[in-house]
Amino acid sequence: MDYILLFFIGIIATTIGTLAGGGGLISLPAMLVLGVPIHSAIGANKVSNTVSSFSSFYILLKKKQISLKESFWIIPVSLLGGASGGFIASQLTSDKMYIVAIILLVFAFFTSFLGKGNFTGQEPLKMNKISVPGLYGIGIYDGLFGPGQGTLMLYLFNHLNVAYIRAVALVRLATFASCFGAAVTYIASGSIIWPITLCLMAGSITGAQIGVRIAQKLKPELVKPILRLVTIALIIQIVVENVL
Repeated sequence: MDYILLFFIGIIATTIGTLAGGGGLISLPAMLVLGVPIHSAIGANKVSNTVSSFSSFYILLKKKQISLKESFWIIPVSLLGGASGGFIASQLTSDKMYIVAIILLVFAFFTSFLGKGNFTGQEPLKMNKISVPGLYGIGIYDGLFGPGQGTLMLYLFNHLNVAYIRAVALVRLATFASCFGAAVTYIASGSIIWPITLCLMAGSITGAQIGVRIAQKLKPELVKPILRLVTIALIIQIVVENVL
């Protein structure tokens, strides 16, 4: 029964994560409730996200919603950011990490009301003084803490006037890059419980395909309200679990 639940948890978490980020808000607490050890739960998330993120990016690449020429440079930037975040995390206490997460998410929430963009722009993603530091900084956040990485990236791409469906593809590629290194680490450490991970992965791949199809039909003006709801939910979860 737990394996079936994990499959559906993967579907729900990755569908929401594909559309607005924050899928870990669902999958990680659910696995902990089911009694999965914390390191095994995080490892299962990283492995399943690696595979599901690439699968959804590949679908959008095949449909020519995105090009490799535009997006390939995200991989080294996100990898470097994730590695930097991992190093910084080793130097910080957990309390300070939670404070950083809350500050970033609150900042993203309020700036979403200031920005004029509504995911209707048609600008290509280019390496510039905003995109590279922004992606690198979010990569650091992902390595440092994690939850909300996809949500923060969508805010960034909206600011850069990238159309929503292309922003989804770019986020999935960056998620693949940042999760890949972590997944290798968890596999090498022996933390992976493979039956649990494979069930979650199967659900995540299914959820990624569902999310991509919904994203292609989602009206751009609905994206910001969804992002704000996910951001508020992330902030509440972090505060309730780690501050109060």
